[in-house]
Amino acid sequence: MGVSGCGKSTVGALLAQRLRCEFLEGDTLHPARNVARMAAGVALTDDDRHAWLQALAQHLKTAHDTNAPLVVSCSALKRSYRDVLRSASAGLAFVNLHGSPALLGQRLAARTGHYMPASLLASQLETLEAPVDDERAITLDASLALDQIAAQAAAWLGLPTPAAFTSTHPAAPTRP
Repeated sequence: MGVSGCGKSTVGALLAQRLRCEFLEGDTLHPARNVARMAAGVALTDDDRHAWLQALAQHLKTAHDTNAPLVVSCSALKRSYRDVLRSASAGLAFVNLHGSPALLGQRLAARTGHYMPASLLASQLETLEAPVDDERAITLDASLALDQIAAQAAAWLGLPTPAAFTSTHPAAPTRP
């Protein structure tokens, strides 16, 4: 979880690869209206995010009910959003990637092929409610190499630190 540009998609994909499980890029579940709003530089509201969160929760519930490991990347900016997701999957854990506004802005400015403009970073940072002690969450430094972040997340989750994380991965998230 985290704001745009923090590396959540790449780190999530690395964890899913290690777990040999499905990876779900949460952005793919946004309704077309949300994508159009963001592409136009309009920040999403709680109402805008409702259907998206419900779709994410359904995927988490299905994975939980079938005992199928699943790694999902999504912003999960507010505790209330994380509560929706947690209600679908007992024991859900969050890896919160935190970076300085300058770092995140640099990454967004360099990113191509994504509908989320750098101009919305400030609104995401304003909306962000960092996880607190009673949530099953860890906050990791987004300025580290993404393979290093994935290794830290795996260790926190109780997974062995795989050799695959020591290979070279991009320093900033990439999008197809």
